Amino acid sequence: MHSHESHIQNFSILMQLILVLPFFISLLSYIVAVYYSNQHKKSWSHLRTVSWIIGHLCAIITLIGPFAELTHINFSAHMVGHLLLGMLAPLLIALAAPVTLLLRTIPVKKARIISHILRNSYFSFVRNPIIASILNIGGLWLLYTTPLFNMMHESSLLFILIHVHIFLAGYLFTIAFIYIDPTPHQQSYIFRSIVLLVALTAHSILSKYIYAHPPSHVPTEQAELGAMIMYYGGDAIEIGLVYLLFYQWFKKTRGSLSAKYLPSSLN
Repeated sequence: MHSHESHIQNFSILMQLILVLPFFISLLSYIVAVYYSNQHKKSWSHLRTVSWIIGHLCAIITLIGPFAELTHINFSAHMVGHLLLGMLAPLLIALAAPVTLLLRTIPVKKARIISHILRNSYFSFVRNPIIASILNIGGLWLLYTTPLFNMMHESSLLFILIHVHIFLAGYLFTIAFIYIDPTPHQQSYIFRSIVLLVALTAHSILSKYIYAHPPSHVPTEQAELGAMIMYYGGDAIEIGLVYLLFYQWFKKTRGSLSAKYLPSSLN
């Protein structure tokens, strides 16, 4: 029995390491790229670097360590992890403009190849706000309203795949609405605003559904607290996303109005 428990614990540690290793590599790669870029070009924004580091820390503490272990057995902790891994970390990482840093760090020929790949129709498709919302919010509905949530805790492979999806879908969702890095085939602000409103509404409705209909095997008290964490914590992060979208819209509109109505000598 002791040997079996030890085997499970070791496998759990291995699972955590598999999930967290890409974030460690990504974190260090960005810092190296910043150092290299600063040697040849103007200094990279410290705020973007800090945003990258904090975003990665949010993901890392969710995937490895005591808090990661707690998310396995406590639904409230799991929901905090969802906010960190699927919402806050993607937002902070997107604000760090990793693609921009990559393009200015690598040789010109390789940068052109990367730019060509980003213009591929597949990336334009998945970066569409509607598709990104379905992958992100729709995935959460599937996770919490079907047996998938319990299956995730019974299969290590499924656990890994779902957590990878939560982060990637959250990141894709973020960059579908706010454009920090170069973004070919940009959607209008009106279109993005409408889709974002619908997506955030669906996220709020899901939190209320969880409150009234806890996932199987989740105690009612934990489900209610977890739902409130999802609702109010999600609102706080979503306000940041909405603010960034409207701030970009305001800047572009103000610039367009200045160019249109002010004399050229004042532009």
